[in-house]
Amino acid sequence: MTLILSGNDYKYELEGVLKLFIPATQFNHVVSDKIECEADEDYIFARVKETEKHILLYIICKYGHFKTRQGTLLDKNKDTEKYDKELCLSRILYKILSEIMGIVPKWGVLTGIRPVKRVNTWLNEGCDKEEVYRRLQNEYLCSKEKCDIAFATAMTQKRILDALDKKSFSLYVSIPFCPTRCSYCSFISQTLDSGRKLIPEYIDKMCREIRHTALITKRLGLRLETVYFGGGTPTSLEAEQLGIIMKCIEHSFDMSGVKEYTVEAGRPDTITEAKLRTVKENGCTRISINPQSLNEKVLETIGRSHSVEQFYDSFELARKIGFSCINTDVIAGLPNDSVESFDDTIDKLIDLSPENYTVHTLSIKRAAVLNHGDKAVLKNPTDEMVEHATAKLFKNGYLPYYLYRQKNMVGNLENIGWSKAGHESLYNIYIMEEVQTIIAIGAGASTKLVDHPNRLERVFNYKFPLEYNKHFDLMISRKDIIEEFYGRSEKE
Repeated sequence: MTLILSGNDYKYELEGVLKLFIPATQFNHVVSDKIECEADEDYIFARVKETEKHILLYIICKYGHFKTRQGTLLDKNKDTEKYDKELCLSRILYKILSEIMGIVPKWGVLTGIRPVKRVNTWLNEGCDKEEVYRRLQNEYLCSKEKCDIAFATAMTQKRILDALDKKSFSLYVSIPFCPTRCSYCSFISQTLDSGRKLIPEYIDKMCREIRHTALITKRLGLRLETVYFGGGTPTSLEAEQLGIIMKCIEHSFDMSGVKEYTVEAGRPDTITEAKLRTVKENGCTRISINPQSLNEKVLETIGRSHSVEQFYDSFELARKIGFSCINTDVIAGLPNDSVESFDDTIDKLIDLSPENYTVHTLSIKRAAVLNHGDKAVLKNPTDEMVEHATAKLFKNGYLPYYLYRQKNMVGNLENIGWSKAGHESLYNIYIMEEVQTIIAIGAGASTKLVDHPNRLERVFNYKFPLEYNKHFDLMISRKDIIEEFYGRSEKE
């Protein structure tokens, strides 16, 4: 399909709406005041035309045997204060595609990955619940169901966000290695078979980056609040290797203000008693043990090389060693899964009573193996799976505490982190709502510098371990941007 833009540059938002109805598809883009397409070609012609007093917005859509046109005329003296042009054009496109496809995506035209951030902004501006719902439903065409989950998430976050120390920061540590690559994964990671020989040098370089970064944060007077080991699968490393990195952090940073220390154990096939004891003894307070599914057939299909039994054994071992905050991840919409099978996974995990429970929706990314295979995965009854999980988690005392969306999500749904009261992951809230600086260490890591209330800047490390090792000195010089950022903030 071709997206033709006339009198506007709303490519990002309009393509976002298109992908709600036609996922996992690439679109051609043309800037033109005329429709110039092949006779049988599908297209969207999005037009914005302004006069002295009015703004005409309309869309002509050809899709298969359907061809239709809808639009609206805005009065510059009245309507533009209430509705911006981009949002108005997105609503027109949404309504046309809903009529053609016969489906109504529940997030409406709210295509961004952080819908709760918008709700938090409105609440901070003094909007009450009624006004938040009105804006979500009228301006963004959100269903009441999604208004409910977004507002509930914002309410759970409020206590934590209100107490945020503006001089605090979080440390993200990237371990971009995995035992194998799952079929749905698009993260920057390397299998142990090809990456094992890189690990010793990678750890040495990472410790140098940790020490260098610690000196910068000390000079700036920043206070470390949370530490998060992600990847990849951090427990792909040996216990001794994990200990080296964690001890380096402890000796480099002031840890007295750390409220949360997470290590994604992730894959049960990488978990051993020695690794769990090592991370706990070195300060870890929260771990993730992620089955994704408790259906053996599903695990085999997606390339998870662990069994259901290994997950149970790992969870039991973590409790035995003394972990009092465990997260478990599941994914709705995986191939070979069914509503009944997914419900069974949800129920069995609730029986284990993890403190955190994350329900992801399958996202088909370009780099994932699933994006090059059977498109039947897009037709899974994912919406029903998520609805069942939501109802059961609410019923069992869990509250949503962070929420985010991704491109090409099956069913145009979302990922939701659920928590027992008082066990919300601070790091997950901070990074999703973009309210705290996250300083990242390691390959594939991205530092996110936040200056309250609205300034944000990113600093990227090299993506792959080989690049990271080879160009380390050049990469580490980028950390100077941290001091430049805070220096500019003080002047402003």
